[in-house]
Amino acid sequence: MAPPFLSKKSDWIESHVKAFQFFGGVPDIIVPDQLKSAVTKSCRYEPELNESYQHMASHYQCVIIPARPRKPKDKAKVENAVLVVERWILARLRHVEFFSLAQLNQALAALLEDLNQRPFKSLPGTRASQFELLDKPAMNPLPAEPYQFVEFKLVRVNIDYHIEFDQHFYSVPYHLVKHQLEAQVTCDSVALFFNHKQVARHARSTQKYGYTTHLSHLPESHRKHQQWTPERILTWAQSIGPNTLLITQDLFHRKSHPEQAYRACLGLLNLSRRYDSVRLEGACQRAVTIKSPYLKSVKSILKQGIDQLELSSNACGNAISASSSMPHDNIRGAEYYNPKS
Repeated sequence: MAPPFLSKKSDWIESHVKAFQFFGGVPDIIVPDQLKSAVTKSCRYEPELNESYQHMASHYQCVIIPARPRKPKDKAKVENAVLVVERWILARLRHVEFFSLAQLNQALAALLEDLNQRPFKSLPGTRASQFELLDKPAMNPLPAEPYQFVEFKLVRVNIDYHIEFDQHFYSVPYHLVKHQLEAQVTCDSVALFFNHKQVARHARSTQKYGYTTHLSHLPESHRKHQQWTPERILTWAQSIGPNTLLITQDLFHRKSHPEQAYRACLGLLNLSRRYDSVRLEGACQRAVTIKSPYLKSVKSILKQGIDQLELSSNACGNAISASSSMPHDNIRGAEYYNPKS
């Protein structure tokens, strides 16, 4: 059975693959109708085959020559064979009820064998014997591997250097943004081509609206950002101290998505490049104590040197008083408000 994602076009091609396997060979020429699953542009003289169908023909090294529109005589033997199958197989099953596809296939196989072994009325032998005598010797051998359906589609690279196929997004090198690529998709892979050269290949994903991204496709600045994870950030914070870890965790908890907190977390941890780890941990402890676990508070504490003041047992009150006792141009002091004599 064909994979569930296959379309009508792929079902049509899969039927060819199974027919070739059943016959044990490949004919030189295939003459189909000009149906949409085979022909992209119908024409009496030069019909245009779809790329997937042509790709299959190249795999089996055969030629496809569609019949002319509304000309059943171009394939008269096929039309007559359809009539025979309807009479000797489908008509005999019209009153039978099946409860699985396997049961139906088993019944069809038995009746097909009976039809092929049924003697001709006016000719010697049977359909099976005439096939072995006339048709099979003229067929080409099967290739080593059966054809795997490939879906061809033109796609446009979005500004986030991803293309969309079947509601999933796959990355390509970022310099191809806004370019048109050709996607060649099988049941297990997605290959992307630009100017007939493969630029990316991904495993096929069925996750709707998900992303499959190779880091090598990202610009250098984005690549560095992708290397950061919440676990890595928390490990760095823990290496500085428990209060730094506590504020970092709080920054993550206040955001609905972890990546929304990356900038604030990295801003906090990067303070260790300007101040040593002891001072940063002390500032975080002070921010936790005064119940202001924000990057802005930690920066202010470090800038004013409040982290270097002693934190007494009555931490919250003392932290506030220590902050107000620091000399500053905008702090006048209580004596400023005393009435002058």
